[in-house]
Amino acid sequence: MPEDTIVIRPPSEANSLLLPVTTGCSHNACTFCGTFYDFKFKVRTFEEIRQDIDSVARHYDRSVRRVFLENGDALICPQEILVEVLRYLKEKFPYLERVGTYTTPKAALLKSPDELKKLRELGLAIAYLGVETGDEELLKKINKGATRRQIIEAGRKLKSAGITTSVTVILGLAGPEGSEKHAIATGKILSEIDPDFAGALTLMLMPGTPLHKDWLEGRFKLISPFQSLVELKLIIENSSFTDCFFTANHASNYLPIKANLPRQKAEMLTLIDAVIQKKDLSLLRPEYIRAL
Repeated sequence: MPEDTIVIRPPSEANSLLLPVTTGCSHNACTFCGTFYDFKFKVRTFEEIRQDIDSVARHYDRSVRRVFLENGDALICPQEILVEVLRYLKEKFPYLERVGTYTTPKAALLKSPDELKKLRELGLAIAYLGVETGDEELLKKINKGATRRQIIEAGRKLKSAGITTSVTVILGLAGPEGSEKHAIATGKILSEIDPDFAGALTLMLMPGTPLHKDWLEGRFKLISPFQSLVELKLIIENSSFTDCFFTANHASNYLPIKANLPRQKAEMLTLIDAVIQKKDLSLLRPEYIRAL
């Protein structure tokens, strides 16, 4: 890893080779996220990336099955760099099965359909897209940098190119007052994207972010653990997927669940509702072990 970056990856990329092709995040302005505040965004040169690949390949060429392109938004890279990187990865790692990346809506929209298909042909098999919410007003408030329509278009564009699409949303992002609107709209935007994977995280405030400052100064309130479950229930109730593996088992969540939707939809709703009705905190993940 370059000194001017940090390691951040989806849980499903735990066993992947982490290959930095950018540092920081090209947007880096969401009010809830301070991950890359201290890092200036830049695209690394192919020569820098090639040296990293060579260093690993000298010792681990046969054991590398998956590669995850770091950092916060690798898909924003110029097409020619991504093409060179993917080709070189296939050359150096003969048993490579897939390559993954984070993407912003903007990055996905900047690529043409043919460019995305080319990346898929070269091994880019999965992209992780932060949706956060389907509420248009809330998207503006959190400074997402994309409209509801743009997020839907980005997700559909990735899927049309044959790239497995994994999206995330955030419970509690609207606070108590906007909770219901946020949850219902989020269920609907997920339905319109119809991703292969969807994950719900629960908001945890990061010190130094605008949203954390709003909380400190009384302009934002956190929802309760059981309110987060009501949001989760509303999202699932208002979702309509073709075939999606839906999870809420991130370390930030109070009630870890996973389900194949729509097949297990009724089962998950019954489970969540039972916990809500009992209001027994012992059934939830304790605050002290929750994590970002």
